[in-house]
Amino acid sequence: MTKGQGFGFGLGKIKELQEAFAKAQQVQAGAQQLQQELEQMEIEGFSEGKLVKVIMSGNQEPRSVTILPEALEKGADELSQLVTDAMKDAYTQSTETMRTKMEELTSGLNLPGL
Repeated sequence: MTKGQGFGFGLGKIKELQEAFAKAQQVQAGAQQLQQELEQMEIEGFSEGKLVKVIMSGNQEPRSVTILPEALEKGADELSQLVTDAMKDAYTQSTETMRTKMEELTSGLNLPGL
């Protein structure tokens, strides 16, 4: 090691490290708040013709399924498909909501990889 170079941890590096920790704390606090917000959300998904409705939380927890009487007349196979379609729709909307909220949380923080 050359005299006077130290380990590369000058005051500038310490300040950068402190800023990184502060950003991490901001993200952690925001993520906890976001998790609570997502748990409270109710996101609806529908099958074609809105014969089946599925409600999920913002973190993809299934909450309820509503099946209209007309869907029951379709038979087991088609009813299964309608339920699956409604679940996929709710899941897609829920994950999109989560992604958007996470982008809002991390925007402006200049975090690498995000």
